[in-house]
Amino acid sequence: MPDRYHIHTAPAPAQFRRIGKFGNVDWREDCSRCSNCVKLRCLYDVYKHEAAFNRDPMEPVGTADECKACLSCVQGCTKGLLSVSANPEFLSLGDEYWRPDILLTLWNQSDTGRVPVSGAGYRGRFHGPGFDSIWTDMSEIVRPTRDGIHGREYISTSVDIGPKPLRLKFTPDGRMLTPPSQLIEVQIPAILDMPAWTAMGSRLAAARIATAKEIKTLAVVRAGDAVQALPKQLPSIAPLFTREDIANSQDIIEGVKMAQLRDGPDVAALAGQLLAINPGLTVAVRLPLSPAAADRIIELSRQGIKVFQLCADRHGREKLPGGLRGRHLKDALREVHGRLVKEGIRDELTLIAAGGIALAEHMAKAIICGADLVAVDTALLVALGCRVCRDAHPDVPGQVQCGVVGKCPSEIESVECSYATERMVNLMGAWHSQLLELLGAMGIREVRRLRGEVGRAIFMEDIEKEAFGDLCRVPRAQVNA
Repeated sequence: MPDRYHIHTAPAPAQFRRIGKFGNVDWREDCSRCSNCVKLRCLYDVYKHEAAFNRDPMEPVGTADECKACLSCVQGCTKGLLSVSANPEFLSLGDEYWRPDILLTLWNQSDTGRVPVSGAGYRGRFHGPGFDSIWTDMSEIVRPTRDGIHGREYISTSVDIGPKPLRLKFTPDGRMLTPPSQLIEVQIPAILDMPAWTAMGSRLAAARIATAKEIKTLAVVRAGDAVQALPKQLPSIAPLFTREDIANSQDIIEGVKMAQLRDGPDVAALAGQLLAINPGLTVAVRLPLSPAAADRIIELSRQGIKVFQLCADRHGREKLPGGLRGRHLKDALREVHGRLVKEGIRDELTLIAAGGIALAEHMAKAIICGADLVAVDTALLVALGCRVCRDAHPDVPGQVQCGVVGKCPSEIESVECSYATERMVNLMGAWHSQLLELLGAMGIREVRRLRGEVGRAIFMEDIEKEAFGDLCRVPRAQVNA
């Protein structure tokens, strides 16, 4: 049995100002300044950490951003001066997809690398758009040997990237005619992708490269950023090349295992140029997620390309002309996966889902819908304190400059590479632990088996159709009657 894969995490306290979910209102004017003030007895030392405990009633009131809403101070204050409410600043974070709760979850995971636990139970919503409309099957959760990160059975989270022949051909004397596959094994079903908007310049790329090496996966970087990598880091890099980059990057092409190209009319020819320099290279093509993605994948697969990254927008939606709202990644993945199965080529290809992967559960649900693995991008910036400021990041082709760089409230462009690396490692460590818990509860011992296993999930649209489909077919006259 192989050694149990583990991501080593370490506490990395946030260097940016955390915005708490709850705000504390303190009416200090009527404070009696009791010697046994409830602020001193806070279970989480919130008032000490926030420097909000002050006997001077003229001091400005500060927001207790670390408040956990245990309400012990509210109930214990003899004067009834304290109250807790939702923090308006917290509610204004993010946008309709990158909700404040998601940002807070990612910040907490990046602090410690641990699975988030809610002592009061799950208090979120059970249904919503996109990935929130999928419920996973936890039928094996009672088995002690399937107990996720604590179980006695080994659960593999490694996946392969590269072309996989459907059958082997041999000569009469037993020599194999089928060329050996150049597969890349990553130990977690996720690669670290370039964010949709730039930040930190080359330091963020260096942090992603160091993180990928630490957790044994790949980091996608621009060819210009790959130059700064050390020779021992090259196997952990998947550079994104343009036609101009290929001629000037021969040393990098020879040292990496995987390279990426943007889709275009000449993408097959560019892939041939890369393979001429490094025959063992795995070439992946980045395709915008669209209704024509399945046809384009089938067309390129006949030209010898076997690895594809389907790139949705940062909300996990198809990129349609005119700003139209396309399908969610989960629906597009199911359609692409089904088409490839019908064509009989699904097992030959590797599909990487990118865009809108905001939580560990999204990684598992994207694989259930048909992806082999996912690409994490915006979540890496959130780990460093990014608030995904509303209307600051327009969705345009390629990378766009963050609309608040230079005045970023979290100042992520000034963080050190080592700090960014540790925060990213912690985030992926927490996601890996959550994936193990999910696989254990589903009774699955390797994540490869989860690909396309829609029977292991419940889709809200399907059960609504099953439960209420007959009502939709009843004529309106009969309903009125």
